Amino acid sequence: MLDLSFISDFDLEFPGHGGAEIHDQVMIQELEKIGCDVDFYALYKNRNESFLSLLKEKNNFIISNFTLLSDIEKNILRNKNYIIIEHDHKYISTRDPSNFKNYEVPENCIINKDFYKRAVKVYCQSSVHSDVVEKNLKISNIKYLPCSLWSDEQINILEKNIDNKKEKKVAILDSKNHIKNTKKAVEYCEKNNKDYNLVSGDYEKFIELLSKNEEYLFLPKVLESFSRVCVEARIVGCRVMTNKLSSCIHEDWYKERKGRELLSYVKSVRKQIAEQVKSNFSVRKKQQKDKYSDLTVILNCYRRPYNLKMQIEAIKNQTIPPKQIWIWVNDHEDNRGYDYSDLGVDRVFQNDHNWKFYGRFAAALLSDTEHVAVFDDDTIPGNRWFENCFETMKNNQGILGSAGVVLNSQIYMDHKRSGWATKNEKVERVDLVGHAWFFKREWLQYLWREKPPTWNNGEDIQFSYAAQRYGGIQTYCPPHPKEDKSLHGSILGNELGIDSKATSNNNEVTHQQFFSERDVCVQYAVKNGWQTVNGVKI
Repeated sequence: MLDLSFISDFDLEFPGHGGAEIHDQVMIQELEKIGCDVDFYALYKNRNESFLSLLKEKNNFIISNFTLLSDIEKNILRNKNYIIIEHDHKYISTRDPSNFKNYEVPENCIINKDFYKRAVKVYCQSSVHSDVVEKNLKISNIKYLPCSLWSDEQINILEKNIDNKKEKKVAILDSKNHIKNTKKAVEYCEKNNKDYNLVSGDYEKFIELLSKNEEYLFLPKVLESFSRVCVEARIVGCRVMTNKLSSCIHEDWYKERKGRELLSYVKSVRKQIAEQVKSNFSVRKKQQKDKYSDLTVILNCYRRPYNLKMQIEAIKNQTIPPKQIWIWVNDHEDNRGYDYSDLGVDRVFQNDHNWKFYGRFAAALLSDTEHVAVFDDDTIPGNRWFENCFETMKNNQGILGSAGVVLNSQIYMDHKRSGWATKNEKVERVDLVGHAWFFKREWLQYLWREKPPTWNNGEDIQFSYAAQRYGGIQTYCPPHPKEDKSLHGSILGNELGIDSKATSNNNEVTHQQFFSERDVCVQYAVKNGWQTVNGVKI
C-alpha cells in the first residue's frame, strides 16, 4: 500500500471552506479506493514540533493550498517527493493574474517559484489555468486535471435536481467574497430588466435553488482556476452566462456535454484522476530503486556532528539514491561521545586521530561502487544533486563538485567561484571543486600517485591536479540554476558553513596560515604541470 501525506491550509470543518476543500476530500477518498493510505493534515490545526517531525519522517506528499506552510517546512519538503494540487495562483503575490496583460505577471510579483519547480508535478484545475501558471513560472512539470471532483453525495444531489421545473429567472451566487462579484451580476440583471434570485445555503439547498432557474450568471473578478458552480449549473439544466475568467467553460468536455451526460462524465473521471496522481509516486519510487544505485557516499564528521542527520536525510531522499552511506570521523572533542548507532548508515570509521582532509578519500578506496560522493560536514545537497551529477557525467567525464574555483594567479584567494554560491546555469570547467565531490572510484589512484606538499590542506587542489596530470581527467561544476536548488550540491552553505568551526575560520589554524598553505599547494601543482583554465604560470 502506498503511504501518502495530504497537506492543505484548511479542511471541511473550517468555516467558509470552499471548492478546494471539497475537491481535496474527494481526492483522498478516491486515492483510498485504489489502495493508498492517506493521512490528511490541515495546517490551521497542525502547527507544532510533531508536525515538523512528520515532515522529516514521511517521503510522499500531496500539497494543496499552502499559504500557511512556513519557509522551514518548505525547506524540509523540497527534499521529498511531493506534488502540488494548485487551486488558484499562489505563485503570485496578489493571487491574481487577471490584472496583467495576457496574464503575464512581472517577475517581482512571482513567489514560491522554487517550491513549484521542485515538485514532481504541479496539477492545475483546467487547461487555461495550466497555461497561465506555466507562462509565468516557466517550468515543465505542469499538468492539468481533466475535471474537478464531486463526492457521491453531491452527485446524488445533482442528479435529483436535473429535471426540476424552471422559472424564467437568473440565479446569482449570493457570496460575500468580492472576487465572486455578486454585486456586478445583480447590477447587470437590474440594468437589463432580468428577474433574478440570489442563491445560497448548504449544498443540497443551494443546488435545489439553482436548478429552479433558467439561467446562471457569474461574473468573477479574477481568473477562476475552474468554476465548479458553472459545471453544476450546466448539469441541472441552467444556461450559463459568464465571462472568460471562468476557466472550465473553455474545456471540450464542458462544451460537448450537459445534463446527465455531463454528470456521468464528472462521476466517471474521478478514478482516472486518482490513478494519475498516484502514478507520480509509484513511478518515482521505482526509478529510485532501479536507476544509478552504484554509488557510495562518504560523509565527514569533525566538529559538526549535529549536521549528520540532516545530511543523511537529504542523501536518502535523492531522486537517485546511493548504494551505501559511510561516515568518516576525524577525532575532535566536539564529536567524542556522539552516538552514531541510530543514523541508519552502513559504515562508521571512528578514528582516534584527526586525519584532516585526506582521510575520507583514503576510506573511499575501500568502496566497491563505480562512483563515490564525498561531502564536507556543512554541506546539504538538494534532492536532485546526484541526478545532476550523473547527467553532467554524460558529456563531461570528470571530477564534479558543488563549489568550483577558477584560479586567476598562483595566489589561491585570487580566484573566481562557481556553483551554489554564484549559481552557474551551465556546466563550467573549473580548476578544482570543494564542499561536495562526485567522481569515479578508479580516479582515486591519481590522488595517491604523489605525496602532497602538505597533509594539512589542499586535498581538493591535489586531486584535480593529479587526476589531470596522470589521467587526463578535468574538473567541472555542474549546473546550479538560481531557480532550482534541488540540483545544487549545497543548499545551506551560507547558513551552515560560515562559523567558528570552519577550518579556514577557527582558532586552531589562523586565517593567514590556512590560505598560505593553499598557495603552496597551488604553486606545487602548477610547477609540476597543472594546466589551469586561465593558464596560470609561476
